[in-house]
Amino acid sequence: MTLIRTARPAELPALFEHPDDTERNAATRAYLAELLEARCTRPEWCLVAEDGGRLVGSVVLWTLPGQEVPYAFVLFEAAAGAERAGAELLEAAAATARGLGAQELEHVVDSPAQEPQFQREPKRREELLSGSGFRVIRDGRRFRLRGPGELPADDPRLTFRRLTDLGRGPFVDLLEELLVDTADARLTDDVRVHGARGAAERLFEDMTQLTYEPGWWEIGYDAAGAPAVISLPARNPSAHVIGFVGVAPTHRGKGYASSVVVRGTRILAAHGATEIRGDCDAANTAMAKAFGKAGYENFADRLEFSRAL
Repeated sequence: MTLIRTARPAELPALFEHPDDTERNAATRAYLAELLEARCTRPEWCLVAEDGGRLVGSVVLWTLPGQEVPYAFVLFEAAAGAERAGAELLEAAAATARGLGAQELEHVVDSPAQEPQFQREPKRREELLSGSGFRVIRDGRRFRLRGPGELPADDPRLTFRRLTDLGRGPFVDLLEELLVDTADARLTDDVRVHGARGAAERLFEDMTQLTYEPGWWEIGYDAAGAPAVISLPARNPSAHVIGFVGVAPTHRGKGYASSVVVRGTRILAAHGATEIRGDCDAANTAMAKAFGKAGYENFADRLEFSRAL
């Protein structure tokens, strides 16, 4: 019989480990230790499945530093043949998150498998997630730039102004404008549920939960003084990120997407970033090309899942 319980202190940070997979086990131990130290998780948020005295699975609830309500989970594992235990772990994670005030729970599956979670057997993971009520909300592409070197010059057609000068209003206004016509499935869903203005407010608020300097965030204006692009570079708990970039609908097709990626990259590099990451929806081919032009490599694909609680 499978028992789902909170991990014991002696089981942290190892949790469930794969036999003969020392690279994965070392990486996930280090990852969970970092999450615990940063309070992206708590010991009581680390759940394991036990069967016959041995661990056959694990799941860890996750949030941003400083937050008290989890909204995602990481390190989800179920041993071969332990699909039922995996399903029970997902239900226990959902119940725990709901009890802490969460209204939805998210998870991402990256392929190919890589540090720090090494999510092997992605199809099996997808089946476990869909069987527990999770749906794909985004088919994404992940990009990274290591050791930013010499970057192209800033686009002379654009004049950038900072959040410190403009205040919040123009940023939310521009987000509202560009979310009306976006290739991002997740943002499209947000607009459907909350309206363009509500989705813009939520997006801006979500971005403020990351680490950033107000001077990093900018709007780029064209020669006529119209807002054309937005750049919100930041740092999440594990990496510097482009965060969010966008081009106003009336300014698309002018090559501004690559210009704004370069601008965000330049700002992060000037503040010590040695590796920068970004992502976009698979359908957003213009943004994927923009990352490529700025020197980024598409190092992984990412499926984002969500379940309402």
